[in-house]
Amino acid sequence: MSAGARFEMKIAGLLLLLTGWLLVLAAVVLLAAPAPRCGFVLAGAGVEMLGLFLMARAHTPLGTERD
Repeated sequence: MSAGARFEMKIAGLLLLLTGWLLVLAAVVLLAAPAPRCGFVLAGAGVEMLGLFLMARAHTPLGTERD
């Protein structure tokens, strides 16, 4: 994987983390009923987990080749 691809993965992960957090915040502020609020909070948490996975994947060292 090239350095450019790793940088793009880091940016995508960061944006997913931010988007998930904003989705949770918007759900808590805008929705009054508990069922839709819970659904949006779970969706936001899922987006955050995806972003966290991408950030972790982008920061793992590249594997070395064996003889």
